[in-house]
Amino acid sequence: MIPVSEALENLFKLAPLMGAEDVPLAQSLGRTLANDVTTNRVQPPFSASAMDGYAVCAAEKGQQFQVIGESAAGNRFNGRVSHGQAVRIFTGAPIPEGANRVVIQEDVLRDGDVITVTEDLGSGTNIRPAGADFSDGFTLPKGRILSPQDIALLAAMNVPNVPVLRKPNVAIISTGDELVMPGETPGPDQIIASNAFGLYALVEQNGGSARMLPIARDNQAALRQAFDMSKGADLVLTIGGASVGDHDLVAPVAMSMGVEMAFHKVAMRPGKPLMSGYFPDGTQQRMLIGLPGNPVSAMVCGTVFVVPVLRAMLGQGDTPAPRFSAQLAHPLPANGPREHYMRASIQNGTISSEFSQDSSLLSVLSDANALLVRAPNDPARLAGENMAYIAL
Repeated sequence: MIPVSEALENLFKLAPLMGAEDVPLAQSLGRTLANDVTTNRVQPPFSASAMDGYAVCAAEKGQQFQVIGESAAGNRFNGRVSHGQAVRIFTGAPIPEGANRVVIQEDVLRDGDVITVTEDLGSGTNIRPAGADFSDGFTLPKGRILSPQDIALLAAMNVPNVPVLRKPNVAIISTGDELVMPGETPGPDQIIASNAFGLYALVEQNGGSARMLPIARDNQAALRQAFDMSKGADLVLTIGGASVGDHDLVAPVAMSMGVEMAFHKVAMRPGKPLMSGYFPDGTQQRMLIGLPGNPVSAMVCGTVFVVPVLRAMLGQGDTPAPRFSAQLAHPLPANGPREHYMRASIQNGTISSEFSQDSSLLSVLSDANALLVRAPNDPARLAGENMAYIAL
């Protein structure tokens, strides 16, 4: 068995970096910028009023001005403002030539086409200068994961199509004679295939494009067919059959099809029977991660291994899942020789491990919002000690 850190290092070496593609701006949410995006315009493109009021050359309390026109958003005043003159102006409208401040409408009294300043004016001009937001040459850097705010910024930069890294194509293969799909009627010795759906959601949530292949039964022909169907994927996830029992055929079938194995078994719980390698597909590297079949084990390994691999494929760095720290709400006994990822809950700034850590209990995983991480041979811990965790 190898430690989790070594397994991650091996996985990052296998992870292929995705190529670039252009997508419409409206479809770029959550995508990773493949290249720098630079604008050739300024925002705002002209000095604009920040308030409704009157554009003037200079003003003080008691001064009167003749209103000579109006400037509205999308319809500027084309003349020039001289001393003693004012232009009625609205928020977002271009500042007329000659004006250097906007007196807000609450600070004037208007009588026909004459306004009188009724209040002492502060130092603010109520003008947004041209380029106050960004100027020509402003760049959004590659590697950025695009948020709704970034998309608004790109729109203002006049970018209709965005260069992003292609989503990793992830093929998911459940294995086992005991499995049926949700909605089917299981036989007396069968269960519902749940892992594939949880991993499908995890892949989609973290920037991948998942496709679920038919369940592969526990025979070599079925597994070979499933692996053949996974061609074209960047990453293949198998669920179950990764251990060393008589019916655990994933590793031997994969190796018979040319898979170069990187490792098999990791010193962690849950999730020891984990393996990885790659198919020699010529120019395209089809990566393989074999996940354990226990539901919690598969989902924990998805969080610890699959998500960081997806991020590496999307150019976001070769880094493990982020770890945080919280005070332990109760004592814990000493840990064993494997790194332990305990289902836990963060409440009011403290972390509590769930009562049962059985790797088959999805209901416990569903209630958890964190994985409390224990190092191998971690000593007994007291309430109040700081413990590392991964957020779920």
